[in-house]
Amino acid sequence: MTDFEVLRVFCGPDGSRGNPLGVVRDGAAVPGRAQRQRIAHELGFSETVFVDDPERGEIDIYTPSVRLPFAGHPCVGAAWLLGVDRLVTAAGEVAVRRDGGVTRIAARPQWAPGRTLRQYGSAAEVEALEVPPPGEWVYAWAWQDEAAGTVRARAFPGRGDGIDEDEATGAAALLLAASLGRALTVTQGRGSQLLAGPLPGGLVEVGGRVVRDAGPAQPAGGVGSA
Repeated sequence: MTDFEVLRVFCGPDGSRGNPLGVVRDGAAVPGRAQRQRIAHELGFSETVFVDDPERGEIDIYTPSVRLPFAGHPCVGAAWLLGVDRLVTAAGEVAVRRDGGVTRIAARPQWAPGRTLRQYGSAAEVEALEVPPPGEWVYAWAWQDEAAGTVRARAFPGRGDGIDEDEATGAAALLLAASLGRALTVTQGRGSQLLAGPLPGGLVEVGGRVVRDAGPAQPAGGVGSA
């Protein structure tokens, strides 16, 4: 088995929750896309990132079933782990900044994989949702406090690859902040927290807290019904 480590990205303020991220630090040891895809599938995390050049921040991102040019959760996690001020993804260069224990990345909304942003009338409605059948990537959200910019969200990738629900989804929070044109604090899944907001020049920033997973490096297999 290829060596990897596990981070939890977009943790709550107390360091709990967060979305597990598999990180293969020695990307050169896994040179082919097919082999990387197989490893990502076997690990079963919502995303696994391969570090191709730690000094340049060059990374390659996979779900259990597809390669992604860009995704928020692995970018924030990799930026925290590598300590770089930028990342190089297949979509483009991603700026990084750190502020008060929060790692933030800035990217263009058009880089984010396509998904449906579906608004509900209340946080309770979002929390009561059943996992929908595969076929559509749905980001379900509702205002907790519109004036304060706080949101309750859940994410259903709908790919049929074992990730029925994503615990914390940076690209979706980025798209929502771009759509609404304002800064947001998003509580997703079982209690993960994401911070997102538009920047000048068409960029949107998304960030959160990251910790190393204290548990054994075991495949995540998705979060089931968070």
